[in-house]
Amino acid sequence: MSLRVLPMYKQLADFSSNDYLGFSGNASIFSATHKYLVDSSFLQNGATGSRLLSGNHNLYDELESKLALFHQSKAAIVYNSGYDANIGFFSCVPQRGDLVFYDEYIHASIRDGIAMSNAKAYKFKHNNIADLENLVERHTAAVKDNNSAVYVVTESVFSMDGDSPHLKEMALFCKEHKLFFVVDEAHAVGVFGSKGEGLVQQLQLTDLVFAHIITFGKALGCHGAAILGSEELKSYLVNFSRSFIYTTALAPHSLATILQSYYFLESKEGKVQQQLLQNAVKVFKSKVESSKLKQHFITSNSAIQCCLISGNNRVKSIAKKLEENGFNVKAILSPTVPKGEERLRFCLHAYNTPKEIEKVITVLHNYIRE
Repeated sequence: MSLRVLPMYKQLADFSSNDYLGFSGNASIFSATHKYLVDSSFLQNGATGSRLLSGNHNLYDELESKLALFHQSKAAIVYNSGYDANIGFFSCVPQRGDLVFYDEYIHASIRDGIAMSNAKAYKFKHNNIADLENLVERHTAAVKDNNSAVYVVTESVFSMDGDSPHLKEMALFCKEHKLFFVVDEAHAVGVFGSKGEGLVQQLQLTDLVFAHIITFGKALGCHGAAILGSEELKSYLVNFSRSFIYTTALAPHSLATILQSYYFLESKEGKVQQQLLQNAVKVFKSKVESSKLKQHFITSNSAIQCCLISGNNRVKSIAKKLEENGFNVKAILSPTVPKGEERLRFCLHAYNTPKEIEKVITVLHNYIRE
């Protein structure tokens, strides 16, 4: 058994965090947040209660309006975390008699939310639309008889593989069969799109998606999440989503940081960071190929690049050797991933230099071929 332990902070080259654009340590965002709070007289440390009691301060309306505009959505509702958003949505939106079809590699928070609902759920093979079609066909009669709603759930970038489904094909399939398409964009926002909007907008699929979940703890460098969708969906969640109703609201500082991160994302400096990240991804993939390691990696164009190394002990050993050489790269062990598919998960950032990338691939090459 491999028990989890809390890691100690070490000053290493970062190939493990979700801070893809380097926003978490960005001095401009920090200063802008402080100035905004002072100028707006939001000089308080906490929200004082849930949003339905005393915590619905004015910053919520400003942020949710900004999110809806930026992501071309009718409405947005902010949650305290991506986990809260996913369990809040999936525990209450699908009803008894409804069906949820989800990718077998879907995030644990979505699985937990589905488990809390009264709907029946079935998984389809990873990024396999043919298997999804078979599931829909198999359950067509039951859906018609019960007038059930059917939800199809995927991620635009999968957190443990870094790959993406054929989102457009899946969205059109859902439209054709009148299925509710739900997309988690946690690892796409800030990384894809002309302004970092995510893959749903980059592929112009907003009108085909019933709801999509975005988080702020990855490329936006702060904390929290939001569900984007219709005004009706937002109203329903305010009334029935327990992880929204029964928790203290986020403090003004948290919301101001999210807001300023979005403003920075739209700025020239933000676009520079996005371009640096894309360059880092290109350099990494190029070095992997030139080092003849491509067969070990899952195909991905995202900031997440995964090297498959079978066996918990072996992947932990190589991660330790990378650490000894100055690199923070996390080993992902089974049962977090299927046995035999253990891996090193490289997270790339705007601040990873070509020299760092070349060196970490060289070290990996030396140890993986032992």
